[in-house]
Amino acid sequence: MSIDIIRLESELLHISTDGAPGQEFCEAISELARTGRFAQLRDILPGIVYDELYARYRQDSEAFVAGWQMLAQEMQQGFIQHARQRLTSLTRLQQLEDGMEAPAWQEIQRALDAQQNDLLRAAFALEMLELVEPAVLRAAHLRECVVATPSSEEADRYLDEATRCYFFGMFTACAVMCRSVLEEAIKQKLPGTLTRQIRTRYRNTATLGNLLHEVNNNLLLTGIDAKFPHLANQVNDTGKKAVHQGLLSEDEARGCLQSARRALQLLLC
Repeated sequence: MSIDIIRLESELLHISTDGAPGQEFCEAISELARTGRFAQLRDILPGIVYDELYARYRQDSEAFVAGWQMLAQEMQQGFIQHARQRLTSLTRLQQLEDGMEAPAWQEIQRALDAQQNDLLRAAFALEMLELVEPAVLRAAHLRECVVATPSSEEADRYLDEATRCYFFGMFTACAVMCRSVLEEAIKQKLPGTLTRQIRTRYRNTATLGNLLHEVNNNLLLTGIDAKFPHLANQVNDTGKKAVHQGLLSEDEARGCLQSARRALQLLLC
């Protein structure tokens, strides 16, 4: 069955825009403010939203009424786009400036989402739909990471998170999680005597670099494939770059993930 992502996006936008009550909402606020019945909003709006609106109404009632009348005309256009802007504002630092107030559309959406969160739901749905096709292409170039022996539930979860970060374009996070999965897998693989030495030597804070140094110096004792340290060091180097030098590209993340997967296959052979 063929899934048309563009059609899904179009239908979602149509449904969301058609059902968005923003115009009526804005008109109602404007009319209540114009006719001196602003207090009736107290039982309708969340307390924090009511307080913000009432403070603005008291500052300049005429400008408040005119502004909401204008918003009522604009609400039929771009309502879901505003929801996506609101979503983006939650993911980034917002600089506080003197006299800066939240955009009016944010106030509207917080009020309308007070119970059902339908606008945020629509914004997230559109975000996810846009990620589908790139994720499919990335996943199509991977194959299952088959190993002979298991590691641990935590290592599986780290690998799952690293891979999903790669699928969905979070390339720097992918590399950081690749380091974590190798750290966990190595710890599970080391013999007890070496594990105790490492805990004492590094005071229970051994990094992947520390672990690889110990593995390289004790290959016979660990029984780990001699090709493993080279691949694992590539993962470690990329992970350190992700943490200390800036955001990674898709190619860098893919290379890191592939090296981590091959390293795991050597480690757990």
